[in-house]
Amino acid sequence: MTTSSILPVDRFLLTLDIVSREGGHLAYSWNRLYQHQVIDVAWVNSLETHPELAERLEAFISRFGRMQDTIADKLLPRWLMALAETPGSQIETLNRAERLGVIENVEHWLEARKLRNKWVHEYMESAETFAEDLMLGKEYALILLDSFNRLREFAAVRMGIKEAQLPKSLQL
Repeated sequence: MTTSSILPVDRFLLTLDIVSREGGHLAYSWNRLYQHQVIDVAWVNSLETHPELAERLEAFISRFGRMQDTIADKLLPRWLMALAETPGSQIETLNRAERLGVIENVEHWLEARKLRNKWVHEYMESAETFAEDLMLGKEYALILLDSFNRLREFAAVRMGIKEAQLPKSLQL
């Protein structure tokens, strides 16, 4: 069976499963980064002398970016195709997801996207700004996990997909 012969709902479910695994990894990294320490300027400044913290941070940033990319670039368009809709641009897809209750707030999604791009493309210039960005990332990661759970719930309730076909909800 080629990927072009897979039904849109099956392709959506395969991608939902991938995002579930990405979300599990993101939740793990979120807990390791934020649960038992205060992220502030002093913590950021300590990264040079504590490579284990820098590695933990890198894992979180990587997993954050990967999950956000997969949701926005693959999962949401495939979800719309499973609903027999034609996805448009990314902003159109995000707006449609907001109207259908899968994304709570498109503006927050766009801010999270901007933060992800900043982490990927810019070197840390200010420990203070970076610490502030990390605290934003703490909240935006929760938005990603919530979006997955909302989409999963939509699939169960509004698309009639059986629980056995769906990955588990994501929790911290």
